[in-house]
Amino acid sequence: MASPTVSFRHATPADAETIARHRYPEESNAAERPIYAAWVADALRRGVYLGFLVENAGEVVAGAGLTLLEWGPTRGDPCPYRARIVNVWTHPDHRRRGLARALVTRCLDAARDRGVTRVSLGTSELARPLYESLGFRASRTEMTRRL
Repeated sequence: MASPTVSFRHATPADAETIARHRYPEESNAAERPIYAAWVADALRRGVYLGFLVENAGEVVAGAGLTLLEWGPTRGDPCPYRARIVNVWTHPDHRRRGLARALVTRCLDAARDRGVTRVSLGTSELARPLYESLGFRASRTEMTRRL
């Protein structure tokens, strides 16, 4: 459960560099951060990226984001958007306190508030039980190709 000393807030374009560090925490990927930060700042301004952060003593210790994707209505679902949860990150000193669960729940609530009915995410084996407990199920139908 989240500690009473932490506070939750919405991300702003000024948080783009922090969010990019969550996305690319390894120094070997540091060159990717400015590109992603520029995209996040713009996406936050346009409202297609919704970010949620947790602070402890003024320091960001966890975060998650929701990317809204214009998908178009499909059979049985008139909502033109799909959403993807991204950048779920918690500082190692703050793990196992319910922060990621609370952040992902905020992302799901934000999607629901916008009428989104389908939300996806990528996961690691470590995080799979958390996402399954929140109702996510693995799909056997998705395929990707890099062009």
